[in-house]
Amino acid sequence: MTLHRRMRREGAAGTLAEDLAALPGLPLDVLKQRWRNLYGVPPPPRLGRALMVRAIAHRMQEKALGGLQRAMRRRFARAAEEIGSGGTPSAAPAAIKPGTRRLRAWQGVTHEVIVLETGVQYRGETWRSLSAVAREITGARWSGPLFFGLRGCK
Repeated sequence: MTLHRRMRREGAAGTLAEDLAALPGLPLDVLKQRWRNLYGVPPPPRLGRALMVRAIAHRMQEKALGGLQRAMRRRFARAAEEIGSGGTPSAAPAAIKPGTRRLRAWQGVTHEVIVLETGVQYRGETWRSLSAVAREITGARWSGPLFFGLRGCK
């Protein structure tokens, strides 16, 4: 659903859409006042006009249409912590439904795993993870989701 349709559906078309369209043409003192009203503090002193307009537009839409879900905010906070400590943010775990079958050909043999509630089934045995199965198949440390085609595909 487009933003315009969503705004219309929620009764915010007209006012929100018009306010967003008008933001780039507003004087700087008016933008700073909008910032104070929306964020409760004055804007940072060295914040550029273009970024200020985008941040104000984002906050206006967030207030009118709703913000991020709590789980997504937690994921972003975790990623910020990892980056702040010099690391790389970890990818979100792949959500694979129980009962899903994954096939992978490796050295001329097709391997099949079935996702269970807790772990995966491979050749009649239950394994704790796709990575454990990938290690069993290849004899090397592999990312199970990567090996079974769940990550890294573009």
